[in-house]
Amino acid sequence: MFSKEEVLETFEMIHLNGLNIRAVTLGINLLDCTDKNFDKLNANIFSKITTVAERLLAESQDIEHKYGIPIVNKRVSVTPIAFLLESVVADISQKEGVSRAIQVAKTLDQAAEKVGVDYVGGYSAMIQKGWTSGDIALINSLPEALRSTERVCSCVNIAETKSGINVDAALKMGEVIKKTAEKTSKNNGFGCTKLGVYANAPADSPFMPGAYQGVGESEATINVGISGPGIIRMIVEKSENLDFRALAEKIKRASFKITRVGELIGQEVAKRLNVEFGAVDLSLAPTPAKGESIAEIIKAMGLDYCGIPGSTAALALLTDAVKKGGSMATSFVGGMSGAFIPVSEDASMVEAAQVGALSIEKLEAMTSVCSVGLDMVTIPGDTSSETIAAIILDEMAIALVNNKPLGVRVIPVPGKKAGDKIKFGGLLGSSVIMPVSKFNSSKFVKRGGQFPSTIRSLTG
Repeated sequence: MFSKEEVLETFEMIHLNGLNIRAVTLGINLLDCTDKNFDKLNANIFSKITTVAERLLAESQDIEHKYGIPIVNKRVSVTPIAFLLESVVADISQKEGVSRAIQVAKTLDQAAEKVGVDYVGGYSAMIQKGWTSGDIALINSLPEALRSTERVCSCVNIAETKSGINVDAALKMGEVIKKTAEKTSKNNGFGCTKLGVYANAPADSPFMPGAYQGVGESEATINVGISGPGIIRMIVEKSENLDFRALAEKIKRASFKITRVGELIGQEVAKRLNVEFGAVDLSLAPTPAKGESIAEIIKAMGLDYCGIPGSTAALALLTDAVKKGGSMATSFVGGMSGAFIPVSEDASMVEAAQVGALSIEKLEAMTSVCSVGLDMVTIPGDTSSETIAAIILDEMAIALVNNKPLGVRVIPVPGKKAGDKIKFGGLLGSSVIMPVSKFNSSKFVKRGGQFPSTIRSLTG
């Protein structure tokens, strides 16, 4: 039996503080779609996705109504497409290989549209120690593929704790990000919002653009991303007289309850679709909506703005408490699992950047204690590809030293300078262009080669 207090608390979580499931993502293995005949490969991909994900939207909506808990995003992730391209680009010109990769991206987009999902992830490559013809075709296709599709997202993994960092790939991705922004300049470089560069990219993330179906995963898997910043903010605001130990305990208990909801929803979706239940990503994910903010939680702990001294410590406490509470509520913890700090998707983060409390350098420091990395950061359009590559390398180094997944999703907005405001809309929100160092990093990043794995890799 549930007590009256528990029933009231659940009601408040859902109806007053915005408890929802941020994402239910169906991962689909596409390795059996491989074929040397390109037309057949494309047809196989479309058929597999539309068959396996056919009931994802309808069943998710029915579960929303049954439990009264919104599922904000329904998504699909697939095997990294670079793997499938190997058989159809090896013996043709690079230009033709890029053309074929773009056609596959459009096929993914069409399949996602047919099954009614918000995004499809997995237009991706794993190049932490080198690249193949399939990787090269996919990476060179990214600017046009992301321009010409609506739902396709890309994750390019260029670093692993055990492997080090592919520095040549960091430099290449700096160039790709610049070209993608230019290709989508009419929409403030929108294509870059669907592109992330990662270290230690998890194979079971439900969040875009980092979601893909890893080769060690099942034939089809449901992964769930929870939400709940509004709930945690309310708890912190009501606990202003508590010391840090007591506050952490409050956050931990709330995180347990939020994660149990994610576990419940994920298990039921998986059962209805007759697929495996994978994992719950414990990351608190903000939105531009009032109250749905990680920065607001940090402010509620006693800081004027997110980004000022004390912010890294506050975020460390939050992330640790969420992980401790959440890990007791689900048998399988996956994805990034921590606290997301995407700038444009968090209205209070944007405010902090506008008043000068939050800088890219401070964001970078904060990523050492949370998850996802530098996310949805808008920078001046004239930022060089070498500077972008250096920003990527900094974040990859933090991931290696801390043995954790991190990413970089930056948008060099064409024609915009530091202090300008831009708007993406929807869950991507709006932002202010953050200043970037004008000093030169190009000689450093152009050293290229493989950045060695750290001493942390010498385990086992």
